[in-house]
Amino acid sequence: MKIVVLDGNKLNPGDLSWDKIAELGDLKLYNITENNTDVIIDRTKDANIVLISKSPINRETMLKSPKLKYIGILATGYNMVDLDAAKERGITVTNIPAYGTSAVSQMTIALLLEMCHHVWNHSEDVKRGGWTDNTDLSFKDNPLLELDGKTLGIIGYGRIGERTAKIAQAMGMNILAYDSNSSLQDDTAEFTNLDNLFRKSDVISLHCPLFDSTRGMINKKTISKMKDGVLIVNTSRGPLICEQDLAAALNSGKVAGAALDVVSIEPVKMDNPLLKAKNCIITPHIAWAPRESRARLMNIAVNNLKSFLDGKPVNIVR
Repeated sequence: MKIVVLDGNKLNPGDLSWDKIAELGDLKLYNITENNTDVIIDRTKDANIVLISKSPINRETMLKSPKLKYIGILATGYNMVDLDAAKERGITVTNIPAYGTSAVSQMTIALLLEMCHHVWNHSEDVKRGGWTDNTDLSFKDNPLLELDGKTLGIIGYGRIGERTAKIAQAMGMNILAYDSNSSLQDDTAEFTNLDNLFRKSDVISLHCPLFDSTRGMINKKTISKMKDGVLIVNTSRGPLICEQDLAAALNSGKVAGAALDVVSIEPVKMDNPLLKAKNCIITPHIAWAPRESRARLMNIAVNNLKSFLDGKPVNIVR
């Protein structure tokens, strides 16, 4: 059984072990694979099992990898795999749900708190002498915001959205939630429609998957429905936001701040309008990446593969 890992560095930059995967077959590990179909085909053409984080597996790759029976996505999102082609060829595709709930919700709140308190900017200003040269006992060079009593609107109320809501509620925030599964009920959040959420929220946090129906959901039209001075956090998928529209809203002050762990094209391109927008924090897609979270992911990946080999696959996508 030949197992190929295409982009191992994303999950394991060296602080975890592939040994449990290697026990299940003949493992060929590539730490980095160029996002090029010919390169991917060359590396998967004899594989029975392929494990990927972000490397795309398209129809052509599957056609030219005749032994391929299993694609294990080392992440939750699965838009990098042509699922229709996989189904046609009888290839099982699995993902890793729930591994990053704690890490991503923690990062969401960290980004929100940074927008409220500008901790890094104030610290750097102190080191430059800004406090020493100031006659006040305390000073601020950015507005500060208290979250108690404010409303957090959460779009996508899965595990991460729910955990984020509970942390925010502990800080005194009121929670509005929208999810396409309208049957959800929760003591933490008041469920509502998107228009109401846009109108009433002081902060909007995105936790939904990337589908055709959610792509570009934060745009000029929806931003116009939001409160003046709204804050936006995105730790989900970059293409949920029309970046040019958000940049314009930041520069005009309609949106007071945005904190994003994801962008539409990653790594970010230097012509991305958000890089020069006012009051915009961008981190390099790290919400999921604490070692504890990645170790959990590795363990689930091993269990997914074992279950497939035992003829009882779990965490199948679609």
